[in-house]
Amino acid sequence: MRGLLLSAAIFMLAMPASAQEFPSPFVQTIAAEASGDEVIAAFYRESGYRTLWTGPEEQDAQRRSALLSALSRAGAHGLPVARYDAAKLTALLSTAQTEGDRARAEVALTRAYLAFARDVKTGATDPKTVDPGIVREIARPDPALLLAQMQARNPVELLHGLLPDSPRYAQLMRAKLALESRIAQGGWGPVVRAKALRQGDTGEAVVALRERLVAMGYLTRSATRSYDATIQNAVQRFQLDHGLTADGIAAEATLAELNIAADERLKSVIVAMERVRWMHDTPLGDRHIWVNLPDFTAKVMDHGKVTFETRSVIGKDVMDQHTPEFSDQMAHMVINPSWGVPRSIIVKEYLPLLQRNPNAVSHLQVIDNRGRVVPRGAVNFAGYSARTFPFGLRQPPSDGNALGLVKFMFPNKYNIYLHDTPSKNLFAHDVRAYSHGCIRLADPFDFAYALLALQSDDPQAEFVRHLKTGNETTVKLEQKVPVHLVYFTAYPGAKGQMTYRRDIYGRDAKLFQALEAAGVVLPVVQG
Repeated sequence: MRGLLLSAAIFMLAMPASAQEFPSPFVQTIAAEASGDEVIAAFYRESGYRTLWTGPEEQDAQRRSALLSALSRAGAHGLPVARYDAAKLTALLSTAQTEGDRARAEVALTRAYLAFARDVKTGATDPKTVDPGIVREIARPDPALLLAQMQARNPVELLHGLLPDSPRYAQLMRAKLALESRIAQGGWGPVVRAKALRQGDTGEAVVALRERLVAMGYLTRSATRSYDATIQNAVQRFQLDHGLTADGIAAEATLAELNIAADERLKSVIVAMERVRWMHDTPLGDRHIWVNLPDFTAKVMDHGKVTFETRSVIGKDVMDQHTPEFSDQMAHMVINPSWGVPRSIIVKEYLPLLQRNPNAVSHLQVIDNRGRVVPRGAVNFAGYSARTFPFGLRQPPSDGNALGLVKFMFPNKYNIYLHDTPSKNLFAHDVRAYSHGCIRLADPFDFAYALLALQSDDPQAEFVRHLKTGNETTVKLEQKVPVHLVYFTAYPGAKGQMTYRRDIYGRDAKLFQALEAAGVVLPVVQG
């Protein structure tokens, strides 16, 4: 920091312009460097061009040290290190000889601080530019407030407080470091080349399977060449952690997951950390509903613990039917619901059928814009196009209703909700992407009981009483429940172990590309 050890006379040049006949070189340079950013320009102007980082005061030294230390660890968070470039900032400081040099270093440090604070607190990417299905709202930190806080608070505490406080974030960071260590050692070893392996098999493919399971932490090292009970148990644990049927057989789907390289898993973890940052300022709620789309589950969480869980079906892997990601508040449930067919389904799927046969899809009623049933004989379906068709379609309450016997509403502009379904067979599949976008539940009645338990002494009896009427009935939740539709392909399990899921919509691949474009880099595989 020799360049910063300037004389007291030179530091006087940083006094407010009002106190001098002419602005000092420091002030002139600050004004020029900050001219493209009104927040930074206003901060220095309103503070009389006092320094945050480069002055001789102890407070400046503390801020400078805390910031450079935090920036040096940006890579551990999977952030774009080059965006803040702690090494370049250090060089600017150490080589500063003039007041202009010092002013340029001052503004560079401020820009780096604001960029890092924004990124580590709420993410380095804009979700809406990554994929149209990521519609999560993010409250970015106010840069003027960040500057004021840095001026007034303990810098170490302030910078630490920017980090997501979720325990899952810390677990993801540890997983990132462990994967980077594994990658530095050459990854998980050779892939397993086989169509299927099961108990009793022997040979080189079993050895490759054994070694890969050892590297992943599912087995202790051994010399066995046989697919024995120990390997079978390890495969079952692997299957559970990867959303697969835990039958202990290393068949096609299991081998495909086993053969995914360590650097691909690292990408999933880095992307997951970014998603946690996106949700930093989204209150989860002491009680909330957590729907992880790639996991095909819906969970009721109470104070961080899973108190109810059910399998789910999500939107098909067709762009306009992907289930979006966002958070909202569940307000009520509808028992014995009617189904108002979405406009997109009416014009794409049902109108062509009705144009060929007016009596098609007879389980649906034709509805006018006032909600009145219109006789089919009174409608010339062939006379309308998808754009001009003026009617709606509705399915009355019934056992065969597309929504089943209950739906759970968190009113939103995407028309997404959770509901029952008569198509129970789909829940037997490992990959369950079959809907038009809404989320179907395998155990909707039990889900309803769990929600009603906070407001009813006998939630099951209350639910059944409404169900037996056969009438469409709205039951309000006395306390709204936050709902979070999320997309984590890497996430810590209940015991802290990493679990992984398929990137069914390709969103993680797009997000990692966005992070790479921002400057995130992976370690180089050795060997």
